Formats: sequence, structure tokens, C-alpha cells
Amino acid sequence: MSAIFNFQSLLTVILLLICTCAYIRSLAPSLLDRNKTGDLSLCLPCLGGVTYLTVRLLGIFWKCARIGERKSPYVAVCCIVMAFSILFIQ
Repeated sequence: MSAIFNFQSLLTVILLLICTCAYIRSLAPSLLDRNKTGDLSLCLPCLGGVTYLTVRLLGIFWKCARIGERKSPYVAVCCIVMAFSILFIQ
């Protein structure tokens, strides 16, 4: 089953993304810091003109790293609870 349709799998993927981004930022800060705002653009037609909506795809990784750094005790508790749930409840 896909992680999108299973809530526990979705939470596991989000926790792994947060932990991975925080770890990568601790090793190479410049890798994620240069993508704070994102650099991909999506062109959308809007009322006769063209509006550029910045898709913050790469900025998501920076935000996940920031969450992992600032909320690290909470993220650690969530990881422990998720590991306990996966190992003993499933």
C-alpha cells in the first residue's frame, strides 16, 4: 500500500524526511541553505496575463531541516514512538 493512503506510513515518511534533512544540513549546510526560497517556477495563466508562481519544492527540504533542528526533542520523541509502534504494535 502506498504511503499516501496509509496514515502511519505517511507519518513515517515525514519523520524520515525531517531527520534526513536535518542530518544533511548538519554535514553540509550550504547544500540546503541555498534553496531557502526554491528556484523552480510554474507558469500559470491568470486573467489575460501570465503569473509566475514560485514552487518551493527545494525550499521544503530546507524547512524540514529547520523543523528538525528547532524541534529536535519533539522529533526525537515522535521517532521513538513511531519505532515502538512499528516494532511492537504492527
